[in-house]
Amino acid sequence: MASVGGRAWLRRNLFHAVACAFYIHIGTEVGPMAAEFYIGESLIGDGNEVAHIDLIIGSKSGHAGQAFVSALSNNKDGFTSLLAVVTPNLAAKPDTILFNKVTIKGAKQAVQMFGPAQAAVARAIVDSVSSGVIPRDKVDDYCVLVGVFIHWDAKDDKKIFDFNYRATKQALERALKGQPRIDDVIAGEKTARHPFASGAEG
Repeated sequence: MASVGGRAWLRRNLFHAVACAFYIHIGTEVGPMAAEFYIGESLIGDGNEVAHIDLIIGSKSGHAGQAFVSALSNNKDGFTSLLAVVTPNLAAKPDTILFNKVTIKGAKQAVQMFGPAQAAVARAIVDSVSSGVIPRDKVDDYCVLVGVFIHWDAKDDKKIFDFNYRATKQALERALKGQPRIDDVIAGEKTARHPFASGAEG
């Protein structure tokens, strides 16, 4: 049988374990939690080459990682997910995929997705690491999902590259900085008008 001192030690440590478990339970399920993924958006450019980026960045061990694997392994006719590569055999880091937001209807549009848009997104991601927007110690943990808009009548590959590069960098920075803040959204909503709403907002 355990000695009196041993039983006292056991009680103290059992209490400590229960207290820790209670703290962990409250801290993770009730208390505030750090975001496990971040969302950013950016529209840059004009004409048929306009870029509109929707972006998710987060840990591979969380929901962002699950979405990454699902998107990359479930391509559908007209909707393609592909790794962002600076050039073949030189993939962007953090690991990044592009997915198209409108149906790819022909070879020309597909080549624009796999060419200037893919290169633009990849370089924007890598340059965001170089500039410190993405912390280097998060490169192997993060993954990025980038929704890309390629208009069916887009023609200028240089504009597609430039607009998507700039929009990806801006969306990424906004995501990691938590922008826009809710106060900015509430203030801006009063006068903002969606450029493609055709005046429906009044």
